[in-house]
Amino acid sequence: MGDGSVVPRLGNMKALLGIVAGAGASYGLYKLISGQVFKKNKKIPQSESPGVKSSQQGGVELRPGSLLAKVSGLDVVCARPDDAASGEIIHQSPNKLELHHLKMLLSRLQTSDDPSDRSQFLLTLGNAAAFTVNQNQIRELEGIPIIAGFLPDPAPEVRVQALNALNNLCMNIQNQEQIKLYVPQVLELIEMSAVNSDLQLGALRLLTNLSVTDKHQHLLKESVTLLLSLLVVSNEALQVQTLKVLVNLSSNPDMMDDIVQAQAPASVLLLFDERTSPAVLLRLLTFVGNLKAWRPSAQVADELRRKQDCLFRVMLDESSQMHGKLVQMLSHPDREIQVQVARILT
Repeated sequence: MGDGSVVPRLGNMKALLGIVAGAGASYGLYKLISGQVFKKNKKIPQSESPGVKSSQQGGVELRPGSLLAKVSGLDVVCARPDDAASGEIIHQSPNKLELHHLKMLLSRLQTSDDPSDRSQFLLTLGNAAAFTVNQNQIRELEGIPIIAGFLPDPAPEVRVQALNALNNLCMNIQNQEQIKLYVPQVLELIEMSAVNSDLQLGALRLLTNLSVTDKHQHLLKESVTLLLSLLVVSNEALQVQTLKVLVNLSSNPDMMDDIVQAQAPASVLLLFDERTSPAVLLRLLTFVGNLKAWRPSAQVADELRRKQDCLFRVMLDESSQMHGKLVQMLSHPDREIQVQVARILT
């Protein structure tokens, strides 16, 4: 963090969970350490669009009112490569950037030595990727691996903008085929970054979009313990985003075997409480409802009972405290939560 204070990371989650819920909170956390330390882990501040400027940024002319200006937060004027000397102003389309602008941005991104410029180019590309035509053009320009190449950038603001750009590009099904290759890096960023950082939030948003359909969900089957552990130590915004991923995964019956066998901190049960945010609690109940719909055979259930710290033992087995927690939630003041709980119990 910028003030030099120590920030917690999931690589040291055992200590964090001990704070959250005593001895039970550190349950099963020794599995969180992957053994590969991602060294470039800094908290990334939320970017804000600067005001209108009438100048040159990194050699790129800036023009008020252009689309490139609007999507980047800067007033940008782009000179064509073939007549840059004349300083000809290009009036941008109101709904997309032109192909040569995207080429210029990708080229400038790869050659810039200034972290603030790299961050701004990525921000512009990410905002441009809100348009389908640009999603396709960036892919055709081989821009996805270029952008993903900045996930380990030493500058934290660059890394978060790379994630945000990939997140928008991920809305395109064809782009997902390339973006899925970077899932291990994204998971490592979550594990080794400061808890509640913008970097973790950006990574979780990307995984949410990638897991909306069941096509790539198998890539996250080893991440359930990481997600559950993050859930019990993070703030509301990260809890909501983490649960979006867990709900997506648990909606797929083919993922259930991996989910119920995953190690789970016992302290996750502490979230079933009136003090938990309704936005978090409703998604948590949706996750539990998906789990309850799974019906293991007697043999499978016996095997899972022998795994002391697995999700099945913590949340689904008859010996779990989950049932008592749900009964208590029937008196929750939020009517929608009451209905969700009743549906699960019946």
